[in-house]
Amino acid sequence: MQDNPLPLIRDLVLIGGGHSHALVLRMWGMNALPGIRLTLINPGPTTPYTGMLPGYVAGHYRRNEMMIDLPRLCDFAGARLILARAVGLDLTDRRIGLDDGTWLDYDVASLDVGIGSAPPHLPGFADHTIAAKPLGQFAQHWGQFVSQALPDPKVVVIGAGVGGVELALAAHFRLHQLGRQPQITVVNRGQTALAGLAARSRREILAELQVRGIALITGQAPTTASARSVTLTDGRILASDFTLTAIGAQPQDWLGETGLALTGGFVAVDATLRTSDPSVFAAGDCAHLIHAPRPKSGVYAVRAAPVLFVNLRASFTGRAPRQFNPQRNAMKLIALGGKSALADTFGLTFSGPRLWDWKDRIDRRFMAKFTDFPAMPAPTLPAITPLGLTEAIGAKPLCGGCGAKVGAEALSAITRVLPAIRRDDVLSGPGDDAAMLRVGGQIQVITTDHLRAVTRDPRLMARIAAIHALGDIWAMGAAPQAALSQIILPRMSAELQARTLAEITAAAAAVFAAAGAEIVGGHTSTGTDLTIGFTVTGLVTHPITKSGAAVGDVLILTKPLGVATVLAAEMAAAHLPDALLGDIIVATHASMCQPLGTASALLARHATAMTDVTGFGLAGHLLEILTASDMAATIRLSAIPYLPGAVALASAGHASTLAPANRAALLGRIDAPVDPRSDLLFDPQTCGGLLATVPADRADTVIAALLNAGVPAARIGTTTAGKPFLTVTD
Repeated sequence: MQDNPLPLIRDLVLIGGGHSHALVLRMWGMNALPGIRLTLINPGPTTPYTGMLPGYVAGHYRRNEMMIDLPRLCDFAGARLILARAVGLDLTDRRIGLDDGTWLDYDVASLDVGIGSAPPHLPGFADHTIAAKPLGQFAQHWGQFVSQALPDPKVVVIGAGVGGVELALAAHFRLHQLGRQPQITVVNRGQTALAGLAARSRREILAELQVRGIALITGQAPTTASARSVTLTDGRILASDFTLTAIGAQPQDWLGETGLALTGGFVAVDATLRTSDPSVFAAGDCAHLIHAPRPKSGVYAVRAAPVLFVNLRASFTGRAPRQFNPQRNAMKLIALGGKSALADTFGLTFSGPRLWDWKDRIDRRFMAKFTDFPAMPAPTLPAITPLGLTEAIGAKPLCGGCGAKVGAEALSAITRVLPAIRRDDVLSGPGDDAAMLRVGGQIQVITTDHLRAVTRDPRLMARIAAIHALGDIWAMGAAPQAALSQIILPRMSAELQARTLAEITAAAAAVFAAAGAEIVGGHTSTGTDLTIGFTVTGLVTHPITKSGAAVGDVLILTKPLGVATVLAAEMAAAHLPDALLGDIIVATHASMCQPLGTASALLARHATAMTDVTGFGLAGHLLEILTASDMAATIRLSAIPYLPGAVALASAGHASTLAPANRAALLGRIDAPVDPRSDLLFDPQTCGGLLATVPADRADTVIAALLNAGVPAARIGTTTAGKPFLTVTD
């Protein structure tokens, strides 16, 4: 996934996917600085837009409408996305500590990690309350609570600032619209609710609370919380099915251990948004502007983004930085539950439905920045080209979800030109998942595979490549033994080469070690794209091949389909109205990173034939078993598992560049209904599941064992008598 032929020489790492960093990524996508490898570290694949959260709680927006899709944004920016939580910063060695125990090097870093809003060290709060921030976690819990359909839900909101009151009004509106009778109470430690607003604004909002029947308790603080109640300092016990804390900005604890200068726990920055360490910047709610202190507000985070973008670039180019001079006052647009809002600015108050319409337009215009990316100019061909070049290039870029492999027809030429095996200790060659060699009293299996990068994160790509290469070993029921690596790095400085190789080796070694194998060496070179591969050996006494299936066997599949379709959609920057592509991509990566060792060990005791589902798709690899075993099979589309979003993406026309070749290779040997689920039968799978035939009388026991071990196994069909042919039913 190399986007620029110029070598990469320095690392810029954005820590946190807040509003400032999201806008920086968008600007970087339109005007990247050559030679800089941009990385975003964030715990999840999405980040919420603060301004739309009350509307989401009230039911005016769907979750997808308020979430920034970070994988899609990073693809546009040419940035790698690492899904992890930053928990430390080593300023001396310039390393970022991640919650998985690993460290990531940087040359320049920027912090935009947001804030929390949970009261510290109160009994029961960690287990029984939900903080308004981080917003993404709160949104998820609120959606789950609403789905419980309690007839008279009781909600306690702790904190009567603007945020807490907005959420209380939104929660009441939503629950009331659903036909329920909510009982909502807002609790405030101080005597004054909505401090900081103009007197008229306070009166209007407090009147809204009273009209809705929302109770307001001031001068009290919570002391303990349980699953069904909150206890206050005066001894009162408030019944609560959902307790929300919104008591103001709380800095993240780990920032205090970084060595950066802090103000009240927040990272102190100067007018250029630089911290006390010249290689670290900060923006958004986690930052404190020394020269111009301002309240924590998304408005200032958004306004800081262009300055941060310029200054991050300047830190690599030596150009003069810009100064961030925020306005003294920012208009507060406060949602009032229904489609009405109040504006508080310069001591003046305006309210009504028109204010909601205005706020809605502002919010939707902001989110459109992350759904409708500017079209980037496509590479152009020279004026004079040979005939056929345009057709050879194809209508879309080569995808990597199929490992960038060639089709079955082209591969069949290999078997026609290879000479017959002459050695007695070489038991098999082309056609099996792995070659089998007799070594002493054992059988050693050996296979090789490599993948062009499908992600810009070398650590994730190393895990995917290692698991994919091990698939052929596991498919024959063998125990992995040793591996040799083959790595092609894009052009980089020597320092970035060392960093990247260290990341790849550590991630791959962990996969092989967990499988019982060792990396014993390898070879590294430089090329256009990051490519990672492994030659792997394994040991087995009784290998499982593709030729042992019997009529009446049950077909078992251990992973869902759709990998290449999802990755092709990612390359096309697909946008689905009812789902976030980022969520789909993360679920796909999680499936790809699930090793097959457990499934192999359980299936090897019973399987009559087995293979792993990879480049030829489920249909192609199943036909290999049917051809080798000389029989037919019937499978049911409704029984086959699919990755989240894969069927919707297939329906929208997304597919791997290899899918047409896979379909053509089976012409006349398959009968399938016209259905997007049928299209996924030809979808190439990177790190696909095992496909095994098991005697019918053992199938239920085997599937139960797989499910109990956490393997998402499914019974998808049966083998039948007849010539090799696949019948697909609904």
